[in-house]
Parts: sequence; C-alpha cells; structure tokens
Amino acid sequence: MYQFALNDIEAVGILAANSLDRPFNINPLLERAAATVGVKKLFLITFGGDSDRPRLTGTAGFTIGEFRDADTGLNQPFWSDMAAMPDIQAEISADIIDLTSLRLPDARSLFIRKVIIGRQVIGLLGSVIDHSSQTTSDFQSAIGIFAALIAQNLRVEHAVLGERERLREENQQLKQELKEKYDFSHLVGTSNEMRQVYEQVSQVARSNATVLLRGESGTGKEMIANAIHYNSLRSKRAFIKINCAALPDTLIESELFGHERGAFTGADRLKRGRFELADGGTLFLDEIGDLPLQTQIKLLRVLQEREFERLGGTETISANIRLVTATNKNLEDAIAKGEFRGDLYYRLNVFSIFLPSLRQRRSDILLLAEHFLEKYEAEHGKRIRRISTPAIDMLMSYHYPGNVRELENAIERAVLVCDTNVIHSHHLPPTLQTAETSGTESRMTLASAVAAFERDLIVDTLKSTSGNIAKAARQLESTERILGYKIKKHGIDPARFRQ
Repeated sequence: MYQFALNDIEAVGILAANSLDRPFNINPLLERAAATVGVKKLFLITFGGDSDRPRLTGTAGFTIGEFRDADTGLNQPFWSDMAAMPDIQAEISADIIDLTSLRLPDARSLFIRKVIIGRQVIGLLGSVIDHSSQTTSDFQSAIGIFAALIAQNLRVEHAVLGERERLREENQQLKQELKEKYDFSHLVGTSNEMRQVYEQVSQVARSNATVLLRGESGTGKEMIANAIHYNSLRSKRAFIKINCAALPDTLIESELFGHERGAFTGADRLKRGRFELADGGTLFLDEIGDLPLQTQIKLLRVLQEREFERLGGTETISANIRLVTATNKNLEDAIAKGEFRGDLYYRLNVFSIFLPSLRQRRSDILLLAEHFLEKYEAEHGKRIRRISTPAIDMLMSYHYPGNVRELENAIERAVLVCDTNVIHSHHLPPTLQTAETSGTESRMTLASAVAAFERDLIVDTLKSTSGNIAKAARQLESTERILGYKIKKHGIDPARFRQ
C-alpha cells in the first residue's frame, strides 16, 4: 500500500505543478486515493469561500445523481460539528447518526479525516465504509497522507487565487488612475492654444478615427495620445507604444508585425508584434516620420485592409486597432523629398492635432512650473513653498527650444539643488541664466565691439606673417593701404611681430 502511496504522491506533485494557472482539480487525486485504500467512494468537503455553507469540492465513485444528493445533504449541521471535533479523525457508524439523512449512498459507516492548514480546518476528507475491516492502521495512515497532500495543494491554490485577485484589483486600480491622470481636467494649460487642443481631443477621443499629432519635440504629444486612449471606447484594452526612431531599420518591421520562428537568423521562437499586442486597443506610433520606406508600404496595407502577416509567416491576422501617430517633422517637405509616402500620409492625416510650442503658450509657463514643482518636491522628499520672483522672470523670459520637457527638467534640477524652501534664480540651469540676471551684462556698444574684434583679427594676422603688412593684407583679402590705415587707427606696432 505504501508503494502505491508514494506513486500517488509523485502524481499529485505533478498535477499540482501543472495546475497553478487554473483551479486545482481534486477529482483525479481522490480517484487515485480511493483505488489505493480500497474504497468505492471518497469525497472532499471544504469550508469558507463566499458562503458559510460547506461545499462538496470533489468526489470519487459518485454518479451525477449521487453527487447532487450528497451536495443536498451538506445542509445538515453534522459537517460543521465534525469540523469542530477535537480529534483529527473519526469513524462514524450508523448507530451514532442516521447516515441516510446525509444522503450518502451505501453508507454503513464513515471515516472522516480533517484537512488542516496551520491550525485552521479547511475541509473534511471522507470515505464511505461498507465493512469494518477497511479501517486498519494502514488505511488511516494512507487517508492521512492524502489529507495532507490535499491541504498543501489547496493552500497553493488559495495563495494563487489570492495573488490573482490582488493583481486583478491592482490592475483595475492602475487603469482607473491612468484614466484619471489623463482626464482632460488634469491636463495643465489654460491658454487659448491649449483650449483648442482640448476641444479637438474631446471631439476625436470616442471615435475610432486615426489621429496624427504634430508639433515640436517636447510639446506633450505622448501625453495627448494617452488622453485620447484613456478617454476612448477602447480605454479598457491595451495601449501599446513604440518609438519608430528608436529602433534600427532591420528590427522595426519585426517589432510592428512580429515574426515566425526561423524567419531570420536568431529568430528562435514566435514573437507577436505590436499590432497583435494592441488588438482591441490603441497603438501609438511615435516619430512616424522616421519610419523606413519599406515599412511604410506594409503599414499602408494594414491601414487599408486591416490585416497583416508576421515576418516569415503566411497566416493573415486581422488588425482591430485604433492608430495614433505623432511626428515633429514636416511631412509635406518629407513627401516632396521622397522620404515619406504621400498615400500613407493621407491615410494617417484623418484628424490632425497641432500642439503649440511653449513659446506660443507663455501664459502656461507658470502653471506648468507649479505643477512640476509639486510633482518633484513629493518625489524627492523636499518641502518647497514657492518660486522667487527673479526665478519666475527667468522662466518667463527663456525661449525653451526643448519646450515643456525642458521646463520640466529645469524644475526638477532646481528642486534637487534647492537647500531652502524657496527656488531662487541661481537654482535654475545655466542655460536659463541671462547676462542681466547673472550680473554679467555687457556695457559694450556695437561699434566698440566691432572695433575690438577688428583689432584682434589684425593682430593675429600680423603675428602669423611676422609683421609683414603686405602679406597680412593678402590674407585678409584687403589692400595694403587700407590695412595700414587700420593699423594706425588701432595703434598697432607691426615691428614688434617681426622676428
């Protein structure tokens, strides 16, 4: 019997290892256990869950009708009393309790073993006994082994299901946070230019139209793409992003459409592309202007036919996606130069949104600065009350070639180096420091600056020609007479340069 039990332990271990991604099926274990200990009917009752009522979790040797009858018999208080009994196991005969009330078939007596995790009784493993010779010490030991195995596997299942539920709740919470984060009311900016952007986003978000976002680098195109997705009908599905400029030409096609195993050297397994991963959701292609021409042709086909094949494959895959693209390039010029396909441009340019540069929305600079200050003081554990007036003047007067991204970086740097509760002008990056704010403002006039440059140029040329005025005049593409006049004007002595 013990040899059979060891084989069963091995089989149960394999079964448990293969069932972590789905509910544990106890019936194969109970069937093996019933055959091992020599009983016709074995059953498992568990407690807890959504209902206080005991649950018939698994059976061996029961017909469908017998299972239903036994499940109905769980309404008897007998089972809860058994769980509360002090002993770990017990044999119940018909002269102790009317077994017919439990609606167990062919039951002359029952052998009940508790299934315990820690100190908690989570279930009862019961066998229907039809003759007393079955309850030997070997029988009881075997039942105890199976009860312990069941307890371990139920513990694993409870842990997996608990973790799965936790991840599901966390996923829902993150999705809700993302939706709230990218809600229109949380986008920073009240200028007329941004109000127009918000209006366009609200018009197109709940449609399936292809959107083309245009604007300089750092203007917030990706944030607007997020806002479009999380305010769309596809907000509960995947939002997949890819930067077309970040990948080499040899990989971009595989990343977009996927590849089959063996499609090229190093393709040792099937890979799903971004179009497959975004099925039912939104695909955001950033820097679409940098997409290679060969890949542009395949992208055009996906937009026209709504289907594609993986690299090296023949299976046609449907593409149920909403496409949002972005670029900082002038696509019209790229088309004229042959760098971008005109037919693809017209497919992408269904609904264009132009994002203004920060120079065009200066009224939003202070709002954005306050927003980033609040963000980074919390992130870096600082307590900063305000931005000083000179620092605000610097922020407002700068031209921001990097747009909002550059402003964000400037504020984060200021938060990091600030050792007080006020950000001053010297906390801002050197690129924002002007001559006036740094105290290095030049008092030189244009005429004096030109004269100083002219004198330095003549002196350098005379040095290189060892004081030879004629040779210096030729190098400066001037005449000897004009150069002699300027040498006299600036008080230069050519003789001191002669060797």
